[in-house]
Amino acid sequence: MTAPSEPSAPHVALLTDAFGRIAGTVHRVLRGATAEQLTYRPDPEANTVAWLVWHLTRVQDDHVADVAGTEQRWTAGGWAAKLALPFDVTDTGYGHTPEQVAAVRADAALLRGYLDDVHAATTAYLGTVTAEDLERVVDTRWDPQFTLAVRLVSVVGDDLQHVGQAAYVRGLAERAGV
Repeated sequence: MTAPSEPSAPHVALLTDAFGRIAGTVHRVLRGATAEQLTYRPDPEANTVAWLVWHLTRVQDDHVADVAGTEQRWTAGGWAAKLALPFDVTDTGYGHTPEQVAAVRADAALLRGYLDDVHAATTAYLGTVTAEDLERVVDTRWDPQFTLAVRLVSVVGDDLQHVGQAAYVRGLAERAGV
């Protein structure tokens, strides 16, 4: 474990802001969302708002817990039991079939609660990351190997794409009168 970073360290401020934008946008997407809007699909193969929010949160939880060396909030926070999805506890949604996407049914409060728990854990971890830590190799399966900086930016990029998709699907649901 590294010593806590200076709160004003530019890398901490930048990463904290980026992850905060994800959480803020998810909150806006979920605000006032009905069960029908959360499970709306513009076509039978499309992802739902509920699945997109669950998936982006699972990815952040999985990847940040891995680099932080902590247990995922999915299990440590009891979210796997609270959401009671029909998946293995290690499942993050990668490669899900349309049927598996449809199985993600959760209300906005549960999705928001899980996201907020993961966001708090992410923010706490970021406060411990030094500039030197960003160069640490965290994944040797790639060429070039992934450093901590690359992993964190990858999570931000993936999560931003998914929350944008969730906002778009929510808008389509509203336009369809759902």
